[in-house]
Amino acid sequence: MKMIQAMALALALGAATAAHAEQPLQRTDLIKNDIDVPGHEAVQVRVDFAPGVLAPKHSHPGEEIAFVLEGTLEYQLEGRQRVTVKAGQSLFIPSGVVHSAKNVGNGEASELATYIVRKGEALVVPAK
Repeated sequence: MKMIQAMALALALGAATAAHAEQPLQRTDLIKNDIDVPGHEAVQVRVDFAPGVLAPKHSHPGEEIAFVLEGTLEYQLEGRQRVTVKAGQSLFIPSGVVHSAKNVGNGEASELATYIVRKGEALVVPAK
């Protein structure tokens, strides 16, 4: 029975990986939890970018810390110069600042985004 369960798990993981690889921009929610700041919560997500993919202009109802796990991402924060962030580097994005991110490397790119945001609001607000 354990062998059947192991095979089913392997097939499920393989299908999830294949589906993940087909998405040009994939967001995986990791955790959402209340914090000691009234009306706020911490949210952490992983964002995977296929080569050349742009996450269009948007903002968040709180601060974001983006840590690049893999590849090279170019961020454009409204009113600022573009900044290139490579694997192992971080970027702070202030609350409400409209920004975009683009995979400018040769392969896949991924970021770990940690947010401290107002609870009950949409995490991603598309720019107008």
